[in-house]
Amino acid sequence: MEKHPLGDLMETTMSKLREMVDVNTIIGTPVTTTDGITLIPVSKVSLGFASGGSDFAPKRQSASGTNPFGGGSGAGVSIVPVAFVVIKDASVRILPLDGQSDPLSKAIDMTSEIVDKIKDMITKKKDEEKTG
Repeated sequence: MEKHPLGDLMETTMSKLREMVDVNTIIGTPVTTTDGITLIPVSKVSLGFASGGSDFAPKRQSASGTNPFGGGSGAGVSIVPVAFVVIKDASVRILPLDGQSDPLSKAIDMTSEIVDKIKDMITKKKDEEKTG
């Protein structure tokens, strides 16, 4: 069976989308400052895609028996930065942009604070055992 032109149209559009949006678009390349702070940008990506076409019946059938094809496809991509992951020493924080405070960011912030407190408690206990 012969490949239909609509399939080629969709494949071309999807390959162009893959070129535009990759994993580095969502979780960006880390940037390290001179202070030793690492910033990792995090973005939200929204994507829309549509494709369609039709075979037209001509007044006279061609010798090959195929009908003319007309079609089109399109896509739209929206990339919005939403936060930065800030890493300093052993501390990891989420710095949301535009005052966003989604539950995931809060949970990650709370987790890093809890880990820091547990680490401090263990260190204090070890210090007390050494001196006591």
